[in-house]
Amino acid sequence: MKAPLFQVDAFTTRLFAGNPAAVILLDEYPADELLREIAAENNLAETAFLVRSDGDYRLRWFTPTTEVPLCGHATLASAAVVMERLDRSRESVVFHSASGPLTVNRVGRSYVMNFPVRMSERIDTPPGFGEALGVDPVEVFANEFNYLAVLESEEVVRGLEPDFAAIARQERSGVIVTAEGTGGYDFVSRYFAPAKGIPEDPVTGAAHTMLAPYWSGRLGKNSFRAYQASRRGGEVVCRLVGDRTELEGCCVFYLEGMVEI
Repeated sequence: MKAPLFQVDAFTTRLFAGNPAAVILLDEYPADELLREIAAENNLAETAFLVRSDGDYRLRWFTPTTEVPLCGHATLASAAVVMERLDRSRESVVFHSASGPLTVNRVGRSYVMNFPVRMSERIDTPPGFGEALGVDPVEVFANEFNYLAVLESEEVVRGLEPDFAAIARQERSGVIVTAEGTGGYDFVSRYFAPAKGIPEDPVTGAAHTMLAPYWSGRLGKNSFRAYQASRRGGEVVCRLVGDRTELEGCCVFYLEGMVEI
């Protein structure tokens, strides 16, 4: 079997920044184990698998080790593939996923995704959490997916050197760290998910569905310009719209070819 493959840098306007995702177009989904093996071979944070479905697309996401229920940057990359390579006349696409239907619209050079909000609750700092991060958080929030650790400053977020093995042992599969931003950004963040095979994700759309409601309550507004301060780095524009989050970003194509399976 041969299938088209695209590698796209998401949440950036230039190559070698943002978060690289592989996007593979299939006629039908093969066995899950084969999808995991393909994602492991690609060795990127996420591989998105697309299958055409009545004018829309089915969409699944795999890290090198597991399938995940939601992935922002690989959805952004998938939208760019659909609207810039597969059907240039389109201005929107609906992806049917484990998180329900996800609509993406093209707006100029950007793509705007519509995702469900992920609310969280404040909790006591879990045992060993500060040691795993290498710094004591100001406060910690959690939902079923991730911890959200609020840190003292942007400088602390950027300088963090966590213990990935210790983070992988925490009860949630991912840890978001955040602080108020500078230089025109409302907030900055980083995201660690070693339990899912991703020590640090460069730019994480799904994390911003948890970050946006937190910063809305703290800053008293519903629209944000955010920066994920990984080594590659990337910008995310966030807007809260009811119980949904709009995430906006750009994409740059890096590689196009075929995979032979």
